[in-house]
Amino acid sequence: MRGDRKSVTGASDTIPYHTILIQYCTIQYNTIPNCSLVSFPSLRPAPPTARTSNNTLLPAAALSSPLAVTAPKVAMADLFLIFVIVVAFVILTIIGLYLVVKYQHPDDKNDAYVPKLVVLFGFVLSGATVLLLPLDVANNEGFAGCDGWATAFCGGLNMALFWEIFYWLITVWLFLLIPFSMFYYEADDGMLMAGTSVGAKPNSRICEAIKYEMFVVVIFGLIFVVTYLFMNSTDIPVREVTGPSFNNGATYTITQSSTGGFSTSQLADMGSADQQVLRSNNVDPTLGTVALSVNASVFYAGLMAWLGWFLFALFGGIGLAALPLDLILAYLDRPRHMDAVEFAEAQMSLRDRVNELVAVGELLKMEREEREQQNGGRKGGFFDREARKQAAEEKQTLLQFKQAVYLLEEDAEDFANCSENYKNYNPLIPIGCLIAGVCSFIISFFWLLHIILYMLPAEPVTPFLNTYFMWFQKWFSMLGVLSVAIFSFYLLIAAVKGCFKFGLRFLFFQVHPMKLNRTYMSSFLFNIGLVCLCALPVVQFCASAFQDYARYTTINQVFNVQLYYLQFFGWWWRKKVFEYAFLCMTLLTCVYLGCKPRDSSASNSLQLRDRLKQRH
Repeated sequence: MRGDRKSVTGASDTIPYHTILIQYCTIQYNTIPNCSLVSFPSLRPAPPTARTSNNTLLPAAALSSPLAVTAPKVAMADLFLIFVIVVAFVILTIIGLYLVVKYQHPDDKNDAYVPKLVVLFGFVLSGATVLLLPLDVANNEGFAGCDGWATAFCGGLNMALFWEIFYWLITVWLFLLIPFSMFYYEADDGMLMAGTSVGAKPNSRICEAIKYEMFVVVIFGLIFVVTYLFMNSTDIPVREVTGPSFNNGATYTITQSSTGGFSTSQLADMGSADQQVLRSNNVDPTLGTVALSVNASVFYAGLMAWLGWFLFALFGGIGLAALPLDLILAYLDRPRHMDAVEFAEAQMSLRDRVNELVAVGELLKMEREEREQQNGGRKGGFFDREARKQAAEEKQTLLQFKQAVYLLEEDAEDFANCSENYKNYNPLIPIGCLIAGVCSFIISFFWLLHIILYMLPAEPVTPFLNTYFMWFQKWFSMLGVLSVAIFSFYLLIAAVKGCFKFGLRFLFFQVHPMKLNRTYMSSFLFNIGLVCLCALPVVQFCASAFQDYARYTTINQVFNVQLYYLQFFGWWWRKKVFEYAFLCMTLLTCVYLGCKPRDSSASNSLQLRDRLKQRH
């Protein structure tokens, strides 16, 4: 964008040119992406600016509406927003502590302190990352007036710094702390299997974890460096606007106030000559592009969002449909009192399934021992096709066995709640599940409508949820911010639910369910890693979904402008590949769960036992 309006200054204070152009573009064209794309001080330094002294003649058009500016002020941070930040971190920490204490396995009660700290602060980090979006909305720092003339509308927080800190923390957690904690935690099991854990020093576990962690750091470090060196350019479309010189308009004499600088109150109202200057802009009908380099923080945020999108599109789409259904089924399948006949039948069925799974476990153990004896304790190499085939079959069988064990434990717990624990069972639990299920269904349904009506069409049919959020601005804006937080955090919960549901139904990987007093730290770390990896895709998804409502946020300029036009990665977002994948997964899951709503073993224990016997 080009014009004679480079800067407007008073005394020793200077307003960068991009500030004025943002506000002008917002008012004049009512569209941010194609007009204010050159307004990012993080991409390049502001151009040279001019200064004025006392009694300088300035045209009113330069200072009056819609380009009304005063000397920039340093806005004080909103104390209420600071209070909200502190409260949010305290709540997230309490919830994280509760999850770790209540869900940890007794074997980890006085052990695995490093993984517990990583899990705790990883939960706080992922939750805070998603909640930064509603905080950014409340802060409104992207509003042009925050640079000087309308600071009352702004929260005064440096959200750009907040986001950069969280970009790097997400990366550190995903590629440093979580892998190290996983290796550290599993190192004890490895030494136990090898018979070397007794008397082993903690340093040996740390050294073992560091060796594997160095491999992870080298691999992903090279990926990060290479991608940044060759893909850090963003081609932002701009529309060239050539404005007339302000010298052609009316001029007014102002005198510097005692407080320094000036304000629009010192000027007369705009006249016809000023309005004529503003209307005589020459707008180029064709869009051009400006090639800029994004900084490392923004680039890695885009890279992490792109990687996380593959998991979020899959698991988030599944969870959006599965979460309401499972909560409602938890109410429908609530424990009920059984008579003597029903009790005997259920007990016999559980006993038979236990015996079958014990037999399957013995067969799996025998098969593994026989294979080790045949291979002389050596594992087949990567190029050994037969060894790879046997390993894949063994892995699939083991996953089926673990799935059957998990479903048996669930049924045994339900049986206990219907029999000896019936009097101690809290009847409010299924009622709470029903209420949560209905609320989840409403949120999922609204998300589906919003994706179809607002996000996917080239021209949105309706702002939908944006209108709902902005309605709160008229009487109590914090309810709109709270609604954004609920809709955003819901997606993160849906992603975890979708991962568990996908693993349980299709057996592509080991499931890591969160069970009260029965969850090992390995499952904690797996789930926290998934949540951290999906945090930035959730933020980007919500920033795009609520673009009208969040138009003054810092993250809107990052994801919907800088990264939106980034080389290679931007294509995926401009073509809305992930949004279509997310919607397709949700719709397919709705159809699948409609036909098969309840979890069941893909291969019952009796069939699994017979198949193993045929191998011998």
